[in-house]
Amino acid sequence: MTILEALSYIVTILGFPVAIYVFVYEHRRRQRTEESELHRNLSEEYDNFLRLALDNADLLLWRRSATPASFTEEQLERRDILFRMLVSLFEKAYIILYSDDMDREARRRWLSWEDDMRDWCRRAEFRALLPVLLEGEDDAFSARIRAIAAEEAGAKP
Repeated sequence: MTILEALSYIVTILGFPVAIYVFVYEHRRRQRTEESELHRNLSEEYDNFLRLALDNADLLLWRRSATPASFTEEQLERRDILFRMLVSLFEKAYIILYSDDMDREARRRWLSWEDDMRDWCRRAEFRALLPVLLEGEDDAFSARIRAIAAEEAGAKP
């Protein structure tokens, strides 16, 4: 009986810390998997947006230079809708992915989104509509993208 009793103490002493370690490890692994899945879903949404922009090539969204184009009312409306979709997607990415205390992997994922935001904020027509597009959006996100837009316009935020 003493051998069984001693074994039960050993299992209790060693098993409890091992169980805690396994629980923490599995929790972190699940969290990383969920974050990767969220990033993948957001990336798919952005890909869908890019396809929409391609389908609406007449709006000249890919031009970086300010081209004096005379758009119809319908084209302006489609452009504004696409920009609203883009801002909404950026806000979603900000809310889901951005944190002040990101680890290396999370920071890498966020910076890929910030690169896309910077790319769009380099376009004068997007920056010009940004105040209207940000109405009702998350305050922290609005401040972040306004700062990015100011940097990309060459001004200090």
